[in-house]
Amino acid sequence: MSDAASAGEKFQALVGILDRLRSPGGCPWDREQDERSIANYFLEEVYEAVDALFRGDAAALAEELGDVLMEVVFLSRIYEEKGSFTVADALDGINAKMIRRHPHVFGEDRCEDSRRVLEAWIRRKSEEKNRAGPFEGLAATAPALLAAFQIGVRAAQHGFDVPTAADALAKAKDRIVGLEGELDSGGKALEEGLGEAFFALADVARLLGVNPEIALRRANERFIDRAGLGSRRRD
Repeated sequence: MSDAASAGEKFQALVGILDRLRSPGGCPWDREQDERSIANYFLEEVYEAVDALFRGDAAALAEELGDVLMEVVFLSRIYEEKGSFTVADALDGINAKMIRRHPHVFGEDRCEDSRRVLEAWIRRKSEEKNRAGPFEGLAATAPALLAAFQIGVRAAQHGFDVPTAADALAKAKDRIVGLEGELDSGGKALEEGLGEAFFALADVARLLGVNPEIALRRANERFIDRAGLGSRRRD
């Protein structure tokens, strides 16, 4: 049996497990959950998977990715019960999208390098989504630092960008220096100044090819280790 066939059977087994848990006579706790409660667990599992990835812990990452898949199937099951869609519908959608957005692999188009591939991907996505502007569709629930990064990416795709990371860093320094004049004032001006500084630093990270959300999470971990007050518990 091929690895793909084996993975397919195991995924179907997971679908069957969630069906059983949600069915009459299944697990009372699982039956009580709704899309909002599972959304919280879903985000938690995604962050734990990213954490394992950056720790270089392959065994933990395999476990966390399994947890992420379970939450995906759980959410799909809830929406199937609502008559909205099934997990098969979600798979149909992503399979079709991946083929549609890779015509240089599955079709006749040709792209010689990754830059052209990315440009074509952005163009096709914009055409498919038919968005009114570059910032439409940003996730409202994304952490603010990650959102700042994503805003910078979309702005750059539409020609609104600083030339280099050094230029972005100079802007960030200006924002931080500006905070010195607001330290005694407090209130809204200080809050706005801090926000501008965070946004500028997120732009520096983007131009350096660093995700600022991940960078800050890792800095949090280093601080916990240096403080010596006990490490964060990992499940």
